[in-house]
Amino acid sequence: TVDCGDFSLGRSCLPTTMAAAGHLMLLSCVLLHALLAGPAEGLVRVPLTKRPVDEDGPVVAGEDAQRLLAWRHGLVYNADVPTTGEKGHAVALKNHLNAQYYGEVGVGTPPQNFTVIFDTGSADFWVPSSKCFLSIGCYLHASYKASKSATYKKNGKRVALRYGTGAISGYLSQDNVQVGGVVVKNQDFIEATREPSITFMFRKFDGILGLGFKEIARGGVEPVWYNMVNQHLVGSPVFSFWFNRHASEGQGGEIVFGGIDPKHHKEEHKYVPVTKKGYWQFDMGDVLIGGKSTGTNLPKKYNAYYCDYYTFIQIKSVYNHFTYTLYVLGLCTSRCAAIADSGTSLLVGPTAIITQINEKIGAPGIFSQECKEVASQYGQRILDLLLNEIDPTKICPSVGLCTHSGTQGVSFGIRTVVDDETGRSNDAMCHVCEMAVMWAKNQLAQDQTQDLILKYINTLCGYIPSPMGESSVDCKRLASMPDVAFSIGGKKFALTPEQYILKIGEGDATKCISGFVAMDIPPPRGPIWILGDIFMGAYHTVFDYGKMKVGFAKAA
Repeated sequence: TVDCGDFSLGRSCLPTTMAAAGHLMLLSCVLLHALLAGPAEGLVRVPLTKRPVDEDGPVVAGEDAQRLLAWRHGLVYNADVPTTGEKGHAVALKNHLNAQYYGEVGVGTPPQNFTVIFDTGSADFWVPSSKCFLSIGCYLHASYKASKSATYKKNGKRVALRYGTGAISGYLSQDNVQVGGVVVKNQDFIEATREPSITFMFRKFDGILGLGFKEIARGGVEPVWYNMVNQHLVGSPVFSFWFNRHASEGQGGEIVFGGIDPKHHKEEHKYVPVTKKGYWQFDMGDVLIGGKSTGTNLPKKYNAYYCDYYTFIQIKSVYNHFTYTLYVLGLCTSRCAAIADSGTSLLVGPTAIITQINEKIGAPGIFSQECKEVASQYGQRILDLLLNEIDPTKICPSVGLCTHSGTQGVSFGIRTVVDDETGRSNDAMCHVCEMAVMWAKNQLAQDQTQDLILKYINTLCGYIPSPMGESSVDCKRLASMPDVAFSIGGKKFALTPEQYILKIGEGDATKCISGFVAMDIPPPRGPIWILGDIFMGAYHTVFDYGKMKVGFAKAA
């Protein structure tokens, strides 16, 4: 007899006897395997098309960038908190307009083709419905016609996906979905019957196919990826993204479901465990600008002890010539949360760090009168308190700029959905004070004099990222800009200026835009970074659902 194993998973056929007849049966088994098995090596490939970054105007559309990123990742933008309307999972769809890569799927029998964003930052699958009559955007894109599919099954449950200025709403239906060369049977998805925003009129894709965890899927629907695994359509529960950053030379990229294509990366992957199911979230360490820490950049002779977000550092004081312990809130020095998000093209991080990056790359920010006031009136007092070993989280309350005892971590009117009104202040002075404390600690750790520290804080006040999101830089300065590196799993993943600066237009009309956008998420969920297509383009990204880990390697 011969044990052929599980054909759909591509296991080897092993003879249980060594007789010649066994060899013949083995050959028959292999031939049968070839007839019944899915794609070669259990891999399902979906080619991606890259959209030129300037087709739809600005990379980040004003205040909506902050608002919609907030909604997308479970936050509420205070100015637009909806009080009525349909309940639904918060998804910022406008942000997808900045996603540069999309692919094609088919829904129904025969398949009706749709261009979709494959989004690891959500878990729902939706396409426009032929019954979307009142939204102009639906008429400008492909729409699903249930009557044209032999495998359609009615569900009808109403659902809504919220975003900052409206909502996509519709109802659930069930049909077969073709992804690459395989067919996912009986897949629940959303037929969108309402797309109220004008922004949907000009998008280059029809819908979104979420690749996040089912914990964030609307209505308890099993996501497409889960069914690909459950129906044994892939060789292993792994999918990987390759974004071709030189798309003009050929294919825009590729998603490989079921494994990894070794041609897509140049080195071994560094894996880190998923720390929170929902998004593909993991722990990240320090952020370095030109090789220098944005947290505490300690010389090797100093001792540092880490505990959650706090860093305890023993330093020889250059002021009073005695040894003291400085309690440092290193923001991302010891740990930050991070999300690998294919539905976001940019790099989103805490304002305090983005400001330091802006200063180094020459990205002008907004003039902050609050920041200048904190620097001039409270700068020396902040330094004195730090040198007197005061807990940094208590400094801003002690000088009267914050009404709570602990890190605020909230800026530009954003707060978490679960926060109650327990004294957290959204005052700009409080947030600026907390940033100034962090900047001062960073400079103290580098043995800077007090005068230089105060000047540094005052300089950074001119580089605070604008809530309008977009920051232009001088294209001629790219060669002199520093690398920005992210520490993940103890390894540094650096981005060069050519990778984190987006170029729009050609020739003398070329405009250079910083790929960094600021958004603050307070503990315990934050500080957090969202690593979008800019990062995933430089580093081939593996999403290992079976072992609950994410891997990165230099992309080919």
